[in-house]
Amino acid sequence: MGGRRTFVTLAVLGAVAGGVVAASRASNPPPPHRTGTSAGGMEYLVVGDGPRTLLMLPGGPGSALPTGPLGRFMEGGAGRYAEAGYTVWTVTRRRGMPPGHTMADMADDHAVFIREELGGHVDVVVGESYGGLVAMYLAARHPALIGSLVLAGAAVRIEEEARDTDVRWARQRAAGHDSEAGATFLGLVLPRTPPWVRRVLGVVAGRFFAHQSVPPGDLLVEAEAEAVFDGRDLPAQIPVPTLVVCGEEDEFFPLDAVRETAEGIALSTLITYPGQGHMATLGGSDLPDDVVAWLARRDSEAAATPSG
Repeated sequence: MGGRRTFVTLAVLGAVAGGVVAASRASNPPPPHRTGTSAGGMEYLVVGDGPRTLLMLPGGPGSALPTGPLGRFMEGGAGRYAEAGYTVWTVTRRRGMPPGHTMADMADDHAVFIREELGGHVDVVVGESYGGLVAMYLAARHPALIGSLVLAGAAVRIEEEARDTDVRWARQRAAGHDSEAGATFLGLVLPRTPPWVRRVLGVVAGRFFAHQSVPPGDLLVEAEAEAVFDGRDLPAQIPVPTLVVCGEEDEFFPLDAVRETAEGIALSTLITYPGQGHMATLGGSDLPDDVVAWLARRDSEAAATPSG
């Protein structure tokens, strides 16, 4: 735990200080990219121009496109997926969600996006953290729209303390208390750091959150949806091939919940990272590499299976 915790500490502080982690990924020219907003009010970033389509649902509460050093650290390897032949669509939840909008409703919004913007089908959906919770609903309610599913740092149950911290963080951001939100965030990923250090660093971290253009109302809607989330009935409703990836010391999702998620999905593969927490899982290179390898194996198995 200590080694991985140190990695997370260095990653977070590096991102806050100026993006050294993001810079380490910039050795190759970035793939083509463009941004836009759908007719339904969902912002998107498109990376790459491959023949297959990958839809990425980002974490939350408060979905935002990856921008700046902290955003690039958390982008989830879009460039790696583009290199593997995918056009990668990172898509936010829709803007201006009404109070009481549930994760199931958010999944329905993404189904509309797939039909209207992506031709009615995507080869793979990658849901990261909060996005993974929405992705489970998407796969359960609209399986015909997706070929396969990846749940990265997500499971059917959330640790109570982490969930409460997430909700408090979202409410602080919605109220414009960015420094407090920064300290709350650091308290979750760096729990052994003295409070006064978190308060000082929180001022800097909060500036990064402030740059994310998420409407306060949407932050509150997503927080309220997370507060009542219970996905234990979802795995049995997911018929598509699914890869579940999580750190064994994830601060949000306990390992038994991760295993419960994978065991409940009929066509599932489980990968866990010993000693690794939430941020390290989502920000490390192992995740996109393992996703690409799993997708390649699926392609090989499909090619080797006689048709008819």
